[in-house]
Amino acid sequence: MPHKPPLPPQSVTVFFPCYNEEANVERTTLSALKACRRLFPDFEIIVVNDGSKDRTAEIAERLVREHAGVRVVHNQPNRGYGGALQRGFREATKEWVFYTDGDGQFDFEEIDKLLPLLGKFDVISAYRLDRRDSLMRKLNAFAWTVLVNVVFRMRVRDIDCAFKIYPRQLFEEIEMKSNGALIDAEILARARRIGYTIGQVGVHHYPRVAGSQTGARLSVVLRAFKELFALRKEIIKTKHRDG
Repeated sequence: MPHKPPLPPQSVTVFFPCYNEEANVERTTLSALKACRRLFPDFEIIVVNDGSKDRTAEIAERLVREHAGVRVVHNQPNRGYGGALQRGFREATKEWVFYTDGDGQFDFEEIDKLLPLLGKFDVISAYRLDRRDSLMRKLNAFAWTVLVNVVFRMRVRDIDCAFKIYPRQLFEEIEMKSNGALIDAEILARARRIGYTIGQVGVHHYPRVAGSQTGARLSVVLRAFKELFALRKEIIKTKHRDG
């Protein structure tokens, strides 16, 4: 089994994708900085600007100049949610990688809820408490989670919850392919297939206060369903890392 980073985490990359998040990127970055300074002696914060057409890039670049430990990477053109997450995981340089979304719907201070579980599990995937989304989004998410768990034989309560921490070594062992909404399911399924254990804990979810969501578009959902079964065929061929 590969070497595990020391626990509790001392060296952490925190990143979040942003697409047209000019109203949220500064608030989210400053919240991340506050939490990281409290929790981790060694950290970096990465803003993944996914081809934004507003002032997201400009604001992010200013934050880099103003705050040590912050950097920004730019996808040009937009690569989609999965492509943005892939970029963040590949850019990470620390031993652990935590990611969330750039829209401010989670509280970075709740990262410390995940950390105690890292002594028991390899990956921690949070689930949303009192999810603050429309009824349709909740129903779609429930159906998607059930389907993914059946297809990959997992028991993850909230597949797409954007509040997860991984050992960086995982991304040296797997190849990510999804550029769309399937990315969370893909990473969890690949990790579990090669023997990583997954712990879960609830975190609070808050309403989006600015900007607009893009993940619920019909085209995004249909693409994820199409990719799901192709991914299953590939993953079941993957060998466990211990055998």
